[in-house]
Amino acid sequence: MSRRDLIRMTDDEVTAFLAEPHSMNIATTNHDGTVHLVAMWYAPLPGGAIGFETFAKSQKVLNLRRDPRMTALVEDGATYDQLRGVELVGTAEVIDDDHELLMDIARSVIGRHQPDVGPADVDAVAEMMVQKRAAVRFTPTRVVSWDHRKLGGTY
Repeated sequence: MSRRDLIRMTDDEVTAFLAEPHSMNIATTNHDGTVHLVAMWYAPLPGGAIGFETFAKSQKVLNLRRDPRMTALVEDGATYDQLRGVELVGTAEVIDDDHELLMDIARSVIGRHQPDVGPADVDAVAEMMVQKRAAVRFTPTRVVSWDHRKLGGTY
């Protein structure tokens, strides 16, 4: 068995890892071919898709409207023996007219990243978050994963 095979996450492990509250670095392509790279909070969506909300006029949205290809990286770990990550490659769809999807993404982000927001306030905070925003549904077609913890501390 290759070292690569030893550290690869199973599908269930990938799903569990992405359900944790991480930031996702997303890469889109600018009009001149350079890479636009930003960190975003995200929400796992049904069917293995990933959602995030962003300003409708943001650079990433402009890029995705022109070229829907996107690569994302979610990673964790401060030392080599603890490194975990998932690279997702696929296409993204910008959705301007689905308020409920925007709210679902915002609620998920609040629940995962803003523990100080009480349950009674989640919808009000989400409504503030989604103003002038678009939802992005990212559908991965290739997943690469690694979990160095599986090596048991060896290199």
